[in-house]
Amino acid sequence: MDSPLSFQIPSNTFPHQPPGIPISTPTSAAAGAPTLNLLVPKPEPFDEFLATTHEPQPQPQPQQQEPDLYSEFDRVSELFRVAFGKTLQQQFGVVEDVVVPAEPISDLNPDPNSVDPVVRDPNSQAIVPMQQLESSAGAGAGAVARRRQNRRKELVRMIDLGMKDQMHFREEVRRTRMIYDSLRVLATVEDEKRAAAAPTEPEDDNGNRRRRVRVRGDLTAAAAMRERGLWLNRDKRIVGAIPGVCVGDVFLFRMELCVLGLHGQIQAGIDYLPSSMSSNGEPIATSVIVSGGYEDDMDSGEVIIYTGHGGQDKNSNRQVAHQKLEGGNLALERSMNYGIEVRVIRGMRYEGSASAAGKVYVYDGLYRIVDCWFDVGKSGFGVYKYKLWRIDGQAKMGSAVLRNASDIRKSGPDFKPIHCVSVDLSNKKENVSVRLFNDIDDNEEPLCFEYLPRTTFPQFVFHQSGKATGCDCVDGCADGCFCSMKNGGEFPYNQHGFLVRGKPLIFECGPFCSCPPHCRNRVTQKGLKNRLEVFRSRQTGWGVRSLDLIHAGAFICEYTGVVLTREQAQILTMNGDSLVYPDRFSERWAEWGDLSQIYSNYVRPSYPSIPPLDFFLDVSTMRNVACYMSHSSTPNVLVQFVLYDHNNLMFPHLMLFAMENIPPMRELSLDYGVADEQTGKLSICN
Repeated sequence: MDSPLSFQIPSNTFPHQPPGIPISTPTSAAAGAPTLNLLVPKPEPFDEFLATTHEPQPQPQPQQQEPDLYSEFDRVSELFRVAFGKTLQQQFGVVEDVVVPAEPISDLNPDPNSVDPVVRDPNSQAIVPMQQLESSAGAGAGAVARRRQNRRKELVRMIDLGMKDQMHFREEVRRTRMIYDSLRVLATVEDEKRAAAAPTEPEDDNGNRRRRVRVRGDLTAAAAMRERGLWLNRDKRIVGAIPGVCVGDVFLFRMELCVLGLHGQIQAGIDYLPSSMSSNGEPIATSVIVSGGYEDDMDSGEVIIYTGHGGQDKNSNRQVAHQKLEGGNLALERSMNYGIEVRVIRGMRYEGSASAAGKVYVYDGLYRIVDCWFDVGKSGFGVYKYKLWRIDGQAKMGSAVLRNASDIRKSGPDFKPIHCVSVDLSNKKENVSVRLFNDIDDNEEPLCFEYLPRTTFPQFVFHQSGKATGCDCVDGCADGCFCSMKNGGEFPYNQHGFLVRGKPLIFECGPFCSCPPHCRNRVTQKGLKNRLEVFRSRQTGWGVRSLDLIHAGAFICEYTGVVLTREQAQILTMNGDSLVYPDRFSERWAEWGDLSQIYSNYVRPSYPSIPPLDFFLDVSTMRNVACYMSHSSTPNVLVQFVLYDHNNLMFPHLMLFAMENIPPMRELSLDYGVADEQTGKLSICN
């Protein structure tokens, strides 16, 4: 029986792989490959039990996180297509992509001991073998892909990716997620506007109030991206790790897993290639979501007893019928037979999640199915069980990191674990404590600086701010008020405080406004909300991470220091340079909310504009937690200029926002821009 995979992998990739499993090379059963017949029920006690029961009824779908997700997504997709389909094609000029057709999988690797070099196909979002591009460059150059790409049947595995390829795919995933989150936040703003325009629920013909249907931002974003062909990994079914997705990545919605190709099923817990599409006529599983939805599941982290699908009552989570060896259940059994690993995504409850169900989804890496059997479940019905073992050598499970961070938070602010140098570096100057942690050496340098929660401006900045003006809103700002007009007619944040899109400058309500503290236009001035930690890093010296999950678009903290003019800075640098240069920070704010791939007429925000910044931040004696953030060319944090306590455009605050969902204990990073041509120094004090 031929292997359903089209790529080979090095023989040492899975050291515990059973001999003869045709995952590296197409090996027949005659060559010693073990075979496994279809599962049959155990003779005791299940056969006796079956003799006394009625014929099993049609199996209801298992209870899901989103009960009507399929129909709701289809409805949103159709609304988006009807509303924008012709406009996108006629006005924005939709361009079709050209792809190279794949060769038959049996012709790809004639040499069982060879590993094909791989390259990125510029017209595809997957890796293809080198000879595939060479042999099909002429004959298949005219093939055209549809804008809304269907999932293909080829099974491939990404292997031997160099550092350059890994960085390329990580950046591709990062930008795709940023578009998704930007669209999702924008959809919430549009829903808020509709709710404000119609605050009362409409009535039906009988005079009864009808419940207003809220827009699902996650579905709206996914529909828009699918319409524009921005879903990743649709042209290949990837077995194993998805390039650009790291163990520990956290996702707030199921739809985002589909957008990235990490798990292609909107509701089902088992993603698999159906037998009708498989080259050998057998289904193959590629990923599973473990969320405890079945009463017979057992999850100890490294080992999982996973219950198959089917036979569950959607209201009670209990089995009401026997499961069958078909669909995803059969695919898991076949994957075990071939030794094919599956991706495991854990769905878990998390306090503060943006989803309505309060869940997050964490990618926990690759597992191998080592056993499967048919058994009687807790409710007395037959279920298929699969034993999954986590493959060695992977990063720590993201779900375990989330639980550890949660335990630390629950221990209280005064709990001081081993290697914790200080439980609060800010000395209670922040809303929440900032820990100092060092398990590498005895360095305690951050304790030598005075903690500065707010930037210190010279007094002339306030005197030169012009006339003190503000809004006269009573119960929070609304569209059309004075402060919204200062921001170009739209508020920079949604009702939950997430940044809608980056701008050159944001005006928040200040001390001269009449609106209350809970006004939607007062976000950054409220200070730190997430529990941050300065930690000793072998790679960056000092780094910053969070004990909380930071949502994409959320405010993190201010980058503080003592503001100096150019003349003051020249005097200070005579004794050594301890300055941060705000004008050198890269304009990453322009990336957040950039929907140019969705709307070709998208224009980068240019209002309100600010003059070139000509001030410096002295952090030689006073600084805050932001000063320890490391530099990265692919950062997860952006700098957004904000004004709220004065109106001097030349001296804005440097406010930091998350560019993506940042899991707990993952290092925060900024793009400090290009180094100075003369000194070669970045605008960084770490």
